[in-house]
Amino acid sequence: MLEGRCIFSRAYSSGCESETNWPFMIYHKLEITAGGVKRSLEMDGGSGGGGGDGDGNDHVRHRKKKATSKPLDYPEEPISTVLASVSLNPNPNERSSNNSSSSSSSSSNASSDSLINSLGREISISCLIRCSRSEYGSIASLNRGFRSLVRSGDLYKLRRLNGVIEHWIYFSCDLLEWLAFDPIQRRWMHLPIMTSHECFKWSDKESLAVGTELLVFGKEVTSHVIYAYSILTNSWTSGMRMNAPRCLFGSASLGEKAILAGGCDSQGNILDSAELYNSETKSWETLPRMKKPRKMCSGVFMDEKFYVIGGIGGPDSKVLSCGEEYDLVTNKWTEIPNMSPAGENEGQATAAAAAPPLVAVVNNELYAADYAESEVRKYDKGRRVWVTVGRLPERAGSMNGWGLAFRACGDQLIVIGGPRALAEGFIELNSWKPSDGPPQWNLLARKQSVNFVYNCAVMGC
Repeated sequence: MLEGRCIFSRAYSSGCESETNWPFMIYHKLEITAGGVKRSLEMDGGSGGGGGDGDGNDHVRHRKKKATSKPLDYPEEPISTVLASVSLNPNPNERSSNNSSSSSSSSSNASSDSLINSLGREISISCLIRCSRSEYGSIASLNRGFRSLVRSGDLYKLRRLNGVIEHWIYFSCDLLEWLAFDPIQRRWMHLPIMTSHECFKWSDKESLAVGTELLVFGKEVTSHVIYAYSILTNSWTSGMRMNAPRCLFGSASLGEKAILAGGCDSQGNILDSAELYNSETKSWETLPRMKKPRKMCSGVFMDEKFYVIGGIGGPDSKVLSCGEEYDLVTNKWTEIPNMSPAGENEGQATAAAAAPPLVAVVNNELYAADYAESEVRKYDKGRRVWVTVGRLPERAGSMNGWGLAFRACGDQLIVIGGPRALAEGFIELNSWKPSDGPPQWNLLARKQSVNFVYNCAVMGC
């Protein structure tokens, strides 16, 4: 376990034009706690700090189907160092200086395409899927065999099939800049800067993590546009289009699939349509229409069904307290009354400044952040009522819910926010594991920022 250590930055080459180069992320120095004792956080410009108790391994699950087992423990030494020390050639005699140049060349080509020959391909892959994905950039640089396995996405498919899921948090506090945070090894990572039209830079945006992609939705002049960041190539691309482009929708993902529901079209019409996106096939499928059109709603997956919650709808743009359940098996929508945590505002004229419902699902239980009362609430599915279970972190500041991120991260809830002052401020990442009892928030990290959190998504792969 990485306890009581200080991880130093490792700046890898970001060039990806040559086949032999792999675009690495940049890791910044931070501290990791030991023995459950919180330690001081480093505030050094753009680099982040880590804190909190425990080792953070609750964010990784290793299971087969519905069976559960202990979280994955990472080795003390980075796996890339371990793999680099293993001979990729099963016959050490071939390394002899007495070999002919042609034999050496043949051996070199063979080893450059292989995995760990002495273990065999199946065992090699079994080891790799249990490595932290923060090490995959280093692993990919070892030879063509490793690089092909990582960049093709096959390794992540195998992780999903074997129930190995590792959650990272992606968020933006600047218009075109994104950060990733690995809660297991407490590392900050800078994504490449987005290159976009000036209109997209200043437009309202939605974000969604699905499969190995981070999708950012916005607008350029009069048309909607989607930018996709791939963890396989560490790069942004654009050009993807929905069947019915939209903004201000509710969305959620489950594995390689995501559903986007409601929102507005380019003319401002509130939509009752929904679409399913498959990140592996890069395809969009139009789903049956919802019972009610709605915008500024939220979406979650729970009990293997998709739910769209709250929002604004109707001819008078009133606040909606109902939710809708979409069954992926029957392909039907069912309206559920009083599912929005803002149900007491049903029928009221919308407050344009209010954020969509801040909701998240952990272990098939629905939670909400009540930013007005600074409370955490839980949805009682049997009685269809919301019950207060505790408080939000003390410094989880927001403006009518904007600037506060409330997300599920494996079996924990994550709150990202912080106080603001003129030209000063910081954001904090706090976590709570609902299965441990009433909310006791653990400070994961703190980072200087003069801005709120604009967008946030959690990727599990």
